[in-house]
Amino acid sequence: MTVHTLDLYFQDTPGLIAAYVIESEGELALIETGPSSTLETLRASIRKLGLDETKIRDVFVTHIHLDHAGAAGWWAQQGAQVYCHPKAAQHLINPSRLMDSARQVYAERMEVLWGEMLPAPPERVTALQEGESVKIGATTIKAWDTPGHARHHHAFVIGDLCFTGDVAGMRLAGTNYLSVTAAPPQFEPELYLASVDRLAAADFQKLYLTHFGEVSSVAVHLATYRQRIQAVHEAVIRDHQAGLSNDDIRTAYHNREYALARGLGISEEDWQNLERSNATAMCADGVLLNVRRSSS
Repeated sequence: MTVHTLDLYFQDTPGLIAAYVIESEGELALIETGPSSTLETLRASIRKLGLDETKIRDVFVTHIHLDHAGAAGWWAQQGAQVYCHPKAAQHLINPSRLMDSARQVYAERMEVLWGEMLPAPPERVTALQEGESVKIGATTIKAWDTPGHARHHHAFVIGDLCFTGDVAGMRLAGTNYLSVTAAPPQFEPELYLASVDRLAAADFQKLYLTHFGEVSSVAVHLATYRQRIQAVHEAVIRDHQAGLSNDDIRTAYHNREYALARGLGISEEDWQNLERSNATAMCADGVLLNVRRSSS
């Protein structure tokens, strides 16, 4: 079995969104599709490996956020079977609600950032329950229910390897700063920590992050990420209790994360790249939404 890491060059920037091709005994599977805006880059990358994209008959998406599953409908329309969390299936079949919500946020930038999410034919969408698996050649891909970033989130496990989607956060390759993926509306810290603990207990040899790439220091990464989830949650609780406005909470969140990242050696260019993919304002909103729900 071979794992191919494909850089989708989101917004013409390397190292922000990855997709993974699994090659096993002549069969191919795709884990994560990226957004529709990077579909042609994904297809070209597959061909550059010398692989036939028409042989990709199985596509796995960790959850239905556009940076992970925006191109899933296109693959389904080509005849691939798309595997997802049970709570994600309806949005792949009819993405109109998801797209309408995204347009409200991104407005005129919607097309250039994400493109159009095509509907997947219902018969081409398979919801995997916790622990269910699919065989690709000699390789078994198993679904793990891993909520916290989203309630419709799976990690995909192949032996001692784990494809984490967003449940293990974002880290630019070669850096030590971990950015907490906390987009609204489903950031839930207790579930998030339980999911991270589950990954840690499994003693994986490697993690494959959608944002971005292979992680070999698994125990350190997950222990650090656990602390980061707690830290951003507790900080926003304090901000909320102090009566800060939404804008002030966003600013405080940004300033704390920027100081931490720069202190860990993140360059100004890399910081701007992080903001393109996992904006602090968006994450602050996600954490604050949970804090308000919990305190009401």
